Amino acid sequence: MIAALAVTPVVLITLLIGLRGVAAMRTTSDFLVASRRVSPLLNSAAVSGEYLSAASFLGVAGLVVKDGLGALWYPVGFTAGYIAMLALVAAPMRRSGALTVPDFAEARLASPPLRRLAAVAILVIGGLYLVPQFRTAGLVLSVVSGSQYWVGVVIAGVVVAVTLALGGMRAATYVQAFQFCLKLVLFIIPAIWLLLRVGPDVREEAVRPVEFTHFGHETAVTFRAAVTLEVTSPTTVRDPARGRIALPVGEFQVAAGSEYIFPEGAAVPGVKGQTPPGGPGWERPLINVQGEGYPLLGTWAVLLATMLGTMGLPHVLMRFHTSPDGRAARRTAAMTVVLLSAFYLFPGIYGVLGRVLVPQLYLTGATDTAVVALPSQVDDGAWGDAFTALLTAGAFASFLATSLGLLLVVSGAISHDLLAGGLGQLRVTVFLAAAVVVLLALPAARIDAGILVTWGFTVAASTFSPLLVLGIWWSRLTAPGAIAGVAVGLLATAGAIVMTLFGPPVHGWPAILVAQPAPWSVPLAVGTMVVVSLFGRPPPWTTTAMLRLHLREQPERDLSHSTFGLDRSSTVRRMVRRFVR
Repeated sequence: MIAALAVTPVVLITLLIGLRGVAAMRTTSDFLVASRRVSPLLNSAAVSGEYLSAASFLGVAGLVVKDGLGALWYPVGFTAGYIAMLALVAAPMRRSGALTVPDFAEARLASPPLRRLAAVAILVIGGLYLVPQFRTAGLVLSVVSGSQYWVGVVIAGVVVAVTLALGGMRAATYVQAFQFCLKLVLFIIPAIWLLLRVGPDVREEAVRPVEFTHFGHETAVTFRAAVTLEVTSPTTVRDPARGRIALPVGEFQVAAGSEYIFPEGAAVPGVKGQTPPGGPGWERPLINVQGEGYPLLGTWAVLLATMLGTMGLPHVLMRFHTSPDGRAARRTAAMTVVLLSAFYLFPGIYGVLGRVLVPQLYLTGATDTAVVALPSQVDDGAWGDAFTALLTAGAFASFLATSLGLLLVVSGAISHDLLAGGLGQLRVTVFLAAAVVVLLALPAARIDAGILVTWGFTVAASTFSPLLVLGIWWSRLTAPGAIAGVAVGLLATAGAIVMTLFGPPVHGWPAILVAQPAPWSVPLAVGTMVVVSLFGRPPPWTTTAMLRLHLREQPERDLSHSTFGLDRSSTVRRMVRRFVR
């Protein structure tokens, strides 16, 4: 009932706003960049709404519960990326007139192979970023309503696909701006209520954490995915379906869907490969990646991935193409920093309270749901239900807002950049891409949303960030150099992700560099681009192209049509004609 009351209004409003955009949908430009007429204030709210994903609304607090205060470096990197984007990328990207990042790549260097490679990179980034949105939608709905995990995944996929197919970027802009305001209110008010409601004892325990070693009261734990428990002392639990079960000392396999009720005072079993909340180092203000130590290296690895990755996220970059001109794009980036900074003041509150009130979530790997689980732990009456509903609504707004932008850029990469289709094909591609992401999200319940999203940032940092920065600021960049650098960055990060998921165990500092490869994959991609480019010769019109990217637009120009080409097939021809005259 709580879930229905929370989710239904968000879903209905999202669909209604999608219908509002149907009348304005006539061309590919309307679908992808809303005809380039979005004001800086509306655009910054939409960018913020799109950017505050499951990893921000739920994931950061969940990482604090599990890994400690060092997880607060994630939002620092997220926000700092917009400062780099403001200084280096926002205005020149808008002045380029491109519809997508592959558009820019081909037009800047006259290379169709680079365009296709950039589109493949978008698919990888979009998959890594979209799966945790749908995955967390399923987890949250299952926690607050008791439904099956797949229900929330399917609902999120259907709503996002229908809204985007109906209204394109214009609908996404209004939905994301509305949902940012909704998320901000629904995140801040419950945080203040929780702080006032828990009392001084809980607040004291939150700032002076103690390792979670024993259950303070009878606790029901539902395992959404299979897990290996490390039992340190004989423990008897109660299974509602099978009665009492004795957990022997040693490793114990728990099947997905099991529910165990641990008695008061029972020792908390460990989870293979993880440390319990509040343990040694939990208060340390650095990130302990993979529990391998070397916290400074881990912190720098995450910061590089999140900051440089933000600058290369294709769905955020596409947002700047909706601005009327380069100055508006820069103002959008500056206002976005302010809006995000206000939001990121609060995830830490949920994280430290979650470590005290719902530390058992680490047993199931569902610490991402700590935010929505907190109100019922504080108040089991009407107020607890009300704030659970509010947070669930805010969480679903996060999933939908971010998924709209990501699904748009993935569909554009397939239909506009790889297949050169029109508006009708774009709409069909939206539904097909959403279906694929739903299928990928169904087996992903066990993986942290924050980890998946950080991998998406790492791929963006190792591919698009070097391409954009060098393409905008270095006139010697050549097409072979750009192709080699993007390919090396993509292969390096993809290989590290596969190694982390399926490879043999790695320990020490190499484990950190495999799990978070940005410290070496980004320099490798940049170095490859530079070295290969130095052995070639840039196109003769490169100087003119660079000037076009950096000179302010003339007021009399019709900016709504100053693109590299609304027609995909004529992109390079329009670009060359524009630069050589």
